[in-house]
Amino acid sequence: MAKIQLMSHLVAGYPTDELALVAARAMVAGGASILEVQLPFSDPSADGPAIQSACTEVLSRQYRTADGLAFISQLHKEFPVIPIYLMSYGSLVYTPGVAAFCKLAANAGVKGLIIPDLPFDHDEGLTEACKENGMENIPVAAPSMSAERLSKLAKAGFAHIYAALRAGITGSKTQIDERTIAFLNAVAAGGSKVYGGFGITTGEQAQALASSVEAIVAGSVFVRLIAEHRDSPEKLAAAITAKARELSGL
Repeated sequence: MAKIQLMSHLVAGYPTDELALVAARAMVAGGASILEVQLPFSDPSADGPAIQSACTEVLSRQYRTADGLAFISQLHKEFPVIPIYLMSYGSLVYTPGVAAFCKLAANAGVKGLIIPDLPFDHDEGLTEACKENGMENIPVAAPSMSAERLSKLAKAGFAHIYAALRAGITGSKTQIDERTIAFLNAVAAGGSKVYGGFGITTGEQAQALASSVEAIVAGSVFVRLIAEHRDSPEKLAAAITAKARELSGL
């Protein structure tokens, strides 16, 4: 079985920076090729209960953007060859100014930004600011997009596009079927490489997606494992590594 490219998602600071670092190390040990780190946000429109709960808990400690960037910087120092993508929402990027935020993110070692609520064609200058700082903006495609708009995004010249495999929020298991593959093919029609995620929890799903995407994306499944094993760093690391190995086909 060929190895599958895995982008694994975690929430910065959840449940602590120390345990988040344990989880990230376990993801890499289990075969993750990319780390997607989410800055906690108070009103995450695309996230399911597991990630929402994690964000709420971290924010209750007065965790700030600067704390999340410091965590990413630590990750980058430990894993300099693993690309780190920062996932967040528009207001966190817009508040300090898009250019200023991108400079801070790049200085922390971020390679790309995933901001689901900034549309690719009305991104407040995000794509340009990313380019100026050696990063890429990775827009999000959703099955709810019209065929015309999806085609416009596919032909917009982005190196990568994040394809949300279904509408709604993350977390519940996604059925991979012919419509899923057709959607992914439409996203890739302009030559962009595609990351596919939303509700990926099993190796079986990963295998079904592998030939249609550059990498599969898994998030809530890892956040739930972190929550379940937070009282034992050893069990947390073992569970995360095992799930990453399952998803990546190691």
